[in-house]
This record gives sequence, structure tokens and C-alpha cells, in this order.
Amino acid sequence: MNSQQNKNLNKFIKISLLGAIAVVLMYFDFPIPFLPFPWLKIDLSDIPALMGAFAFGPMAGIVVELIKNLLILIVKGTSTYFVGELANFIVGVSLVAPAAWVYHRNKSRKNALLGMALGTLSIEIIGIIANVYLLLPAFGMNMVKDELIQYVTIGLLPFNGIKSILVCGITYVLYKRVSLSIFKVDSNFDNSRKSKLNSI
Repeated sequence: MNSQQNKNLNKFIKISLLGAIAVVLMYFDFPIPFLPFPWLKIDLSDIPALMGAFAFGPMAGIVVELIKNLLILIVKGTSTYFVGELANFIVGVSLVAPAAWVYHRNKSRKNALLGMALGTLSIEIIGIIANVYLLLPAFGMNMVKDELIQYVTIGLLPFNGIKSILVCGITYVLYKRVSLSIFKVDSNFDNSRKSKLNSI
């Protein structure tokens, strides 16, 4: 087995492990007390996907999201006729893919933060569109206009925003510490500080 094959195998193993870790994190979900929609529960399973996307690119994050939702279906089954799993995948990808895309254009702390900001905006927009036109109808929740507006404004918007901030904040702290030791890639989060030191 040549070095490239070893590298690809190592990458595949790490992406698979991130998917497995994400499944475990899905079991630790919790509602937001002030939201009047008890089915909106936050879990932190997008953290491994975002870390994988930062390490290996947007497609790796998408694969982690796919592995996570396929494994949870195998292990736990579905109580939502696959709508919940589809929602988790769509929302997860809408956060992870834009964030990693921006970061990989030029790896730096600034681009990581810009990417996560874009991911947060993306999760808000795509989350609303997916819920209104796909997920709610698929689950048989035919809300009237006023109910839908209320669900979006005091449900989806704060929920997805809080979830994104938690996921991005924890990922930022963790990835900076493990990028070299686990993923063997430099986060470049401190590149601006290093360049200043080099210029002294």
C-alpha cells in the first residue's frame, strides 16, 4: 500500500469515527426552556461534522452528516417517518458546508470565523425554507399562516441561531487544539500572530 493509499485510508477511518462520535452526541439532546415548541431539541452532533469539514474539506463534513443519520436510523430507528433525520441532515449540511468552504479558501482564524458566520446565516435561511416547504408538510403539520409565522419567528430562528453559536463556538475551541495532534493539519488560527512575530 503506497503513501497516498495510506493517507486516504487514514482519512476514511477518521471521517467514520467522527460519524460514530456524532451518533453518540445525538443521544444527549435538550430543549430550550423558553421556546414553546418542545420538539425543537438541540444536540451537538454537528461538532464532529464541522471539525471533519475543517480538517478535510466540505465533502468530508457532508459525509459525516450522512454517516451520522444513517447510523442513528440503524441503531435507534425513526419515530418521525424519516422526517427528523432528513431535517437533521439538511440543517447540518447547511451549517457545515458553507463554513468549511470559506475556511478552505485560505485557512486562517479570520476565514474560520467568517465561514461559521456564513454557516449560521445559511442554517437560518435553509432551515426556514426546508421546514416550510418540505419538512412540515412531510410530517403532516399543516399550519395556517399565523401559526407558521409564529413558528418561524419564535421557534426556528432562535433555535437554529442558538444551535449554530454553540456548535461553532465549541468547534472553534476544540479544533484549534486537536487539528495537529488528531487530524495532522494546521488550523492556521494563529497565523496572523505568527506573521507579526516573524516580522519583528
